[in-house]
Amino acid sequence: MPGRTRSLSEAGPSGAAGVFAYGAAAGLAADLLLGDPRRGHPVAAFGRAAAAVERRLHRDHRGWGALHTAVCAGSAVALGAAAARSVRRSRAASTALTAASVWAVVGGTTLGREARAIGGALAAGDLETARERLPHLCGRDPQSLDGPAMARAVVESVAENTSDAVVGALVWGAVAGVPGLLGFRAVNTLDAMVGHKSPRHRRYGWASARLDDLAGWPGARLTAALATVAGGDPRGAVRAWRADAGKHPSPNAGPVEAAFAGALGVRLGGTLSYGGRVEHRPVLNGEGRPVEVADIDRAVRLSRRVTWLTLAACAGGRLITDTLKRRTK
Repeated sequence: MPGRTRSLSEAGPSGAAGVFAYGAAAGLAADLLLGDPRRGHPVAAFGRAAAAVERRLHRDHRGWGALHTAVCAGSAVALGAAAARSVRRSRAASTALTAASVWAVVGGTTLGREARAIGGALAAGDLETARERLPHLCGRDPQSLDGPAMARAVVESVAENTSDAVVGALVWGAVAGVPGLLGFRAVNTLDAMVGHKSPRHRRYGWASARLDDLAGWPGARLTAALATVAGGDPRGAVRAWRADAGKHPSPNAGPVEAAFAGALGVRLGGTLSYGGRVEHRPVLNGEGRPVEVADIDRAVRLSRRVTWLTLAACAGGRLITDTLKRRTK
């Protein structure tokens, strides 16, 4: 019809794909320049809302936990869908919304800053400062760790969070736009809140943990593949990924940490402690050397390379998919 305003999906092969590509690039640039806000972070606000829902729904039962997951994650997806729908006629507004959403859900810059801060404290021999900052990255008991063990914990956290805090979100953003971005971050946050095997959450958090495993599956494999490409030892990364990923208790952390270990030439895994509970995890890349403090910076730099390669892969994949869809119509 003459004068009809077209939606982004009708605006040519570069429409929705272009919105995602430019919006995601702008969001990553904002994260690089600004990092996470100290106050009023959207993810923190979601966490408070999810905690309020848990206080009302909590029962020692998988069904109630599944309801909690559905309410919280479903609300995030619905919010994203409503926001995207409200700006769908404007490419500029849609791009801005995508950029804001990417900035809100990724955490690569803060991840790198925290890791390097701990690395700096370890390099200076200040173990107490390193122990104070370690909980910002992972849930391990810092008082039970010496310097080398903390360095290993940081490298493992950088690897895992590259997938959880960056790559996975971009993958789902490419697949489902703003609802995918917000939905993935909601699921990942719920897993961190209730998905662990504490007495309170062993049953209640089951649904959140399983949904996070499912949502994180593609991002973890892409992270491992790109770490293999971007790391210093592709053969070592592939070897460690194939040999050791399945030994890890997490189906998604295993490939990521194994690939990072092989790419960096270090040995990860082993004994660790969570909440007073000691775990003896399999060693990843047993042929590697022990982690050193300098490896923290190497892991951060590898994480950043993986981030930008993910943007290219997701934007390219979205463009190809949209082009093929148009050609089949």
